[in-house]
Amino acid sequence: MKTNDVILQTMTNVVLFIVLIFSIFIFFNGHHEPGGGFIGGLMTSSALVLLLLSYDLETVKKVLPIDFKIVTAIGLLVAVGTGMGSFLFDAPFLSQTYDYFTFPVLGELELATALLFDIGVYLVVIGITLTIIQTIGEDK
Repeated sequence: MKTNDVILQTMTNVVLFIVLIFSIFIFFNGHHEPGGGFIGGLMTSSALVLLLLSYDLETVKKVLPIDFKIVTAIGLLVAVGTGMGSFLFDAPFLSQTYDYFTFPVLGELELATALLFDIGVYLVVIGITLTIIQTIGEDK
């Protein structure tokens, strides 16, 4: 039986948004400064674990009907595919390249292939940590 944690649930609704936005910032900032896919994925996972702590597992599964093992597999495919993509250009494994592109609202931005690898790492970290947490949470 779950107790009524109104204060925890209300604060979770506020803090969850802040942590998710900051994790996205850390994810995109990781190419030039500390951060990236691993830390961004851990922060996103911690936000979702906070959601699991404040609500019960069944409620969160209704809101987020995601199989995190599939998220892990997709992340691995993206990360390995990024590394294998360098073979198409006769470059060493996990070689990266970048270029500058101009976007209508954002202006000139640098886009690197390392960002694709970080997306794979981000998904793997989220998938593995939440699979572990949910597996532990289901045991009684």
